[in-house]
Amino acid sequence: MKALWHDIECGSYSADLEIWEDLAKGADGAILELGCGTGRVALHLARRGHEVIGIDREEELVQLLADRGGGLSVQARLEDMRGFFLDTDIALAVGPMHVLQLLPSERDRCDCLLTICAHMLPGGRIALAIVEKPPPTEAPAPLLDLCELDGWLYTSQLLSVAEEGDEIAIRRRRETVSPTGERSSEEDEVRLQALSAVQVEAEGASAGLRPVGRLKVPPTDPHLGSTIVVLERGD
Repeated sequence: MKALWHDIECGSYSADLEIWEDLAKGADGAILELGCGTGRVALHLARRGHEVIGIDREEELVQLLADRGGGLSVQARLEDMRGFFLDTDIALAVGPMHVLQLLPSERDRCDCLLTICAHMLPGGRIALAIVEKPPPTEAPAPLLDLCELDGWLYTSQLLSVAEEGDEIAIRRRRETVSPTGERSSEEDEVRLQALSAVQVEAEGASAGLRPVGRLKVPPTDPHLGSTIVVLERGD
């Protein structure tokens, strides 16, 4: 079910794809996607002729990406982004959908950045999407993420996005309706570590990376907007 809900809540999101595509055009070599999930970004870039390696620590998601990537230059790897080994040097690493903020501490983020740098070609870049400060969400988003499959209906409704101490809590209600009308629902919560672009740039500097720009992804209904921090290997 992890792969199904991932597809429902993330698979149709496209507001950032043009930015990743533009960054990939300037990369002379393989592209690494952190937290690749079921392949929203990895497959988009592979279909445009790029060599892509996607890593994720959820086996179900990685397997689905591998199944979908047949005939494309895309690898799906079961890896933790805080420490992995690839046999390919990379020119660009991308971290969409606030994946960096899922790491629980500065130490974890630094381990991630250092591991990427160890695989990076000279002049390589890392582009990381973060949500800096969530907007108030007193009312639920008016649109649902939904999917109908084999007579079953699955919906996901954003309930709230709230700052809670050093974290941002994103809460959704997931509902399933069977072909005969039985309903079941549960609430799902994702917690992101609060980060600013300045903080990401400072942590990047400790890994030997220099900031080279920030890009903006506008908010959509019902997804948050984000800042993409672009860092470059310094040597």
